Amino acid sequence: MRKFPVELEVRGGVLFFGGVSAVELAERFGTPLLVYEEDKIRRAMREFRETLSGLGVRYRLFYACKAYCSLAMAHVVREEGFGADVVSMGEMITALRGGIPPEDLLFHGNFKLDEELRFAVEQGIGTIVVDNAYELERLASLAATQGGSRPIPILLRITPGVVAHTHRYILTGQEDSKFGFDLESGQALAAVRLAMRTEGLRLRGIHMHVGSQLVSSEGPVQAVRRLEALLTSVPEFVPEVLDLGGGFGVPYVVDDPHVPLRDLLVPVVEAVRELFSRLGHPEPELWWEPGRRVVASAGTTLYRVGGVKEIPGVRRYVAVDGGMNDNIRPALYQAQYEALLANRPLDPPEALYTVAGRLCESGDILIVDHPLPHPQPGDLLAVFVTGAYAYAMSSNYNRLPRPAVVFVRDGKARLVQRRETIEDLLALDLPYGFGDCETAPSEVPNAAARKALETRGAPEA
Repeated sequence: MRKFPVELEVRGGVLFFGGVSAVELAERFGTPLLVYEEDKIRRAMREFRETLSGLGVRYRLFYACKAYCSLAMAHVVREEGFGADVVSMGEMITALRGGIPPEDLLFHGNFKLDEELRFAVEQGIGTIVVDNAYELERLASLAATQGGSRPIPILLRITPGVVAHTHRYILTGQEDSKFGFDLESGQALAAVRLAMRTEGLRLRGIHMHVGSQLVSSEGPVQAVRRLEALLTSVPEFVPEVLDLGGGFGVPYVVDDPHVPLRDLLVPVVEAVRELFSRLGHPEPELWWEPGRRVVASAGTTLYRVGGVKEIPGVRRYVAVDGGMNDNIRPALYQAQYEALLANRPLDPPEALYTVAGRLCESGDILIVDHPLPHPQPGDLLAVFVTGAYAYAMSSNYNRLPRPAVVFVRDGKARLVQRRETIEDLLALDLPYGFGDCETAPSEVPNAAARKALETRGAPEA
């Protein structure tokens, strides 16, 4: 059997997830279906805690909800002792309703809406990561309106001018970035001074994040070292918190490097200790925001195979019942994946097939030239490592409903997000009409459409 970037469980010639047959999952919940192995999520979170505890540092961990957010995920996050990194009202409310205490939330974003900031302050959200001077002004105003009853805890997001080795769309630490206060130009220094003298705000420390899908500690280490000039310029500012963001990479295909978590964390911890020792400051509490590293490898998407098309001497295509609407990453980032026929995983590959989605876009390709046994209509295709940024970035393009999501554990499957229906899509639509200009059935030229309009009933007020 070929190697894959994740460990596989095969029983009786069928792929299993968390002790549950892929065939059973597809029959019970339909396809496309995103399957999360809950034990893998929990193991990933525990690895962070155990590694950092072994390094003897003070730390906090916040799960990056943008990777995958649901009430079920919030429940697991809370049980595993993580906080949550949230970037919108939707993520905040999901985390809160999922049982995560407000003080364990970290609120991010380069443009937080007024109602979001107000909600965060009213709910006592633990820390707000301030991204720009405009946001500092708005928070100061909010602090004034609440009468100074509780200083608003903040971190300042600093752009350290580090270009990490990753896709340009997921770089965040370079000088030319929409995120944060630029270090090189002096914006960061001005922001620290302004935040320290702004009544009603409590500047706890600094946040930096250099990018995502990182397989080296080089970028974060450079970022830490570049803080020295800033901290030397403002000696009265001693950060109690240094948030290094997330971005821990995972292997998507078998040739991708698997970098042990310890190798990504130890050099950064050492760089922080060296810097703060040289400055004569006490070591700050270190915060991290892992998302991808927690859920990516725990998730697999199951698709039903449709037709197979061969262009002699050119390419073989196999169509599936999902595509870029449930996983935009191949089209957006040229992300690579590996797959297997879940109902016959032991069959040897016979040819290269390009996995095509069902959407009306030539770019709707999930995997290019992948070795598979000859697929047959009705086969189940399992695409691995889809747990991060697949469902989270899904859409209703081509008016397709989003897939269902299940958690599997100890031989049991639990539906955590039901499949969208066409009625869900239509629920937000309103009948056509502009007041008195509502289209009358007699004005509709097509007979079938006219009959449908006649039986629709009176429009809602």
